Amino acid sequence: MSIFECKALTKNYGAKTVLDSVDLAIEPGRIVGLLGPNGSGKTTLIKLANGLLTPTSGEILIAGKAPCRATKAIVSYLPDRNTLPGWMTIAQALDYYGDFYSDFRRGVAEAMLMNLGLDRTQKIKTLSKGMREKTQLILTMSRDARLYLLDEPIGGVDPATRDYILRTIIGNYSEDATVIISTHLIADVEQILDEVVFLREGQVMLHESVETIRDEKGKSVDELFREVFRC
Repeated sequence: MSIFECKALTKNYGAKTVLDSVDLAIEPGRIVGLLGPNGSGKTTLIKLANGLLTPTSGEILIAGKAPCRATKAIVSYLPDRNTLPGWMTIAQALDYYGDFYSDFRRGVAEAMLMNLGLDRTQKIKTLSKGMREKTQLILTMSRDARLYLLDEPIGGVDPATRDYILRTIIGNYSEDATVIISTHLIADVEQILDEVVFLREGQVMLHESVETIRDEKGKSVDELFREVFRC
């Protein structure tokens, strides 16, 4: 069974169609790049998968079910902006995740935060942008989830922080779990991807394995992306 599946999925905002009859199936145990320029529908698709939006028509299924309380228990979601309250300390953030998610591996999170040299008594608002990004990602990846939905996890941070974030992603999920990474920074994430989905104006332009792109097309994912989305 696919862990993530769309069937003729359409989402409209008023007269604007953001996702247009998307058909897509992603199997367990894959790291997938959801790639496309800004406005292509990436964030909308991830929000639909997390149950934050509802389809206009068609359906989206997580492990065979429409997004609901049961699917939220197996999905770990990183939004495209920091959502941790500034007044919260790192220790309180750990408590928060531990209270809400039965699969939260607190020891894993504490070890990674300690490696960053963060004091548990520090408030979120006192952290640099890069440290806030790292902290929220650590909390997200410290859940023992079946599906991780990461919306622009490396957007707006420096290259060193990007490297740390990518290492955190590949080092903290089980082999049978799936990671979907939404981004437009292709060259930075290509090294960790198993397959890619190209979205353009709400439609799937390509769904292919990275190995096939390299072997059959003789291109990197970044090169193919630039070719497909050339202005």
